[in-house]
Amino acid sequence: MRLLKVETVVLVVALGICAAISSAIIAQTTAPQTNEALAREIISNFAARKFEAVEARFGAQLAAVLPLDKLPASWDSALALFGDFVAIESARSEQIQGVSVVHLVCKFSRMQADYMFAFDAQQKLVGLRGTPHSSPWVAPDYAKQDSFTERSVTVGSAPWALSGTLTLPKGTGPFPAVVFVHGSGSSAGDQDETIGSNKGFKDLAWGLASRGIAVLRYVKRTRQYGPQIAANPAGFTVKQETEEDARAAVALLATLPEIDSKHLYVAGHSLGGYVGPRIAAGDPQISGLILLAGSTRPLEDMVVEQTRFQVSLSGAITPEGQQAIDRAEAEKKAIEDPNLKPGTMVQFLGVKAPAEYFLDLRNYNPPQLAASLRIPILILQGERDVQVSMLDFDNWKKALGGKPNATLKSYPTLNHLFMPVTGRATGAEYATANHILLEVVEDIAAWVKKQAAAPATK
Repeated sequence: MRLLKVETVVLVVALGICAAISSAIIAQTTAPQTNEALAREIISNFAARKFEAVEARFGAQLAAVLPLDKLPASWDSALALFGDFVAIESARSEQIQGVSVVHLVCKFSRMQADYMFAFDAQQKLVGLRGTPHSSPWVAPDYAKQDSFTERSVTVGSAPWALSGTLTLPKGTGPFPAVVFVHGSGSSAGDQDETIGSNKGFKDLAWGLASRGIAVLRYVKRTRQYGPQIAANPAGFTVKQETEEDARAAVALLATLPEIDSKHLYVAGHSLGGYVGPRIAAGDPQISGLILLAGSTRPLEDMVVEQTRFQVSLSGAITPEGQQAIDRAEAEKKAIEDPNLKPGTMVQFLGVKAPAEYFLDLRNYNPPQLAASLRIPILILQGERDVQVSMLDFDNWKKALGGKPNATLKSYPTLNHLFMPVTGRATGAEYATANHILLEVVEDIAAWVKKQAAAPATK
């Protein structure tokens, strides 16, 4: 759900609505096909449930991580998110660092999806990603583009140096600053946290910079270094996935003359909100936390809940839907096994994951840790969020309600992306271009400015 984003591990997550998807091709018996034709066959074979034909085109690494018996679960997870497959609508190809990449736009019954296939020189599949279809992003009205500048920065150092962008208000600094920490998975792990046509982190960066607050956002490690992590996943935990890089981003800001080093804030979304208290507890430079749809419960519990919800969208639970629920519950049971040992691998969302990832989080209680922090904390939640629910928000309230350093607010019409929803939210609305609500931007800006005007509390 949130761990091994790699181009060779097919883990598709729309910020927690998890769809593990993989791919490959029918063995060739005629003249070589183009990679576009192979990509088209991948989708066609998935739709026809010809999983042996799919598996035949895997490269060695992908085959090791996602064996044939896991392919039905991968495809069913995709269908739970996107709906039934309908057709391939368009295709394009390109070369990226010597790898042949094919992009397909596919129509499903709930939404369009963008699929990326990466082939090596032997036409073996070495990467696949599927996400809600995107269209060009348009800046929100609340972004005053003449009031800030942007420049590229590097977060951290080798071997995990990450590409990032600093959005800096014009005028006389130093400015308070916010670091954004990604949600789960890797398909949404670019610096803008792109989901379909939406770029939540870019909305917030431009909105806050228009209001005098600097923002640093960066590419998630599991997106930028997916192949390296896939080659050596042993011991991988949320510390490597999220915590180290968030602290590196804070450390970078603290060195910049334009930034007020006494007022550095971390804003975590979804998984970023879940681990936010851990990030802050390990870094005295962090002046405050902003938790956006931060989950409070174990990841395996969230996956079971989300799987049940996605299956329910089709009405009566089908045999395939029940199988998806059963798989999620079986994976949860294995992860919670008291005999689970470091150095082993477990199935999670249809792929193999290191036991250390879950063992590291086994006794973690985000609200409890947050309650022990002395720094200011802002907790925001959309009431129509179908991924991190109001149950999680209530857990934060039980631990932090009434504490003078904590501010909590929920928004009646907002979904997991903090974007307005008309009617019932399902996750399908992520495919529609939208923006984070202005009220959310202004609430964050007002809170940061209030903290910046007061003496820093560490």
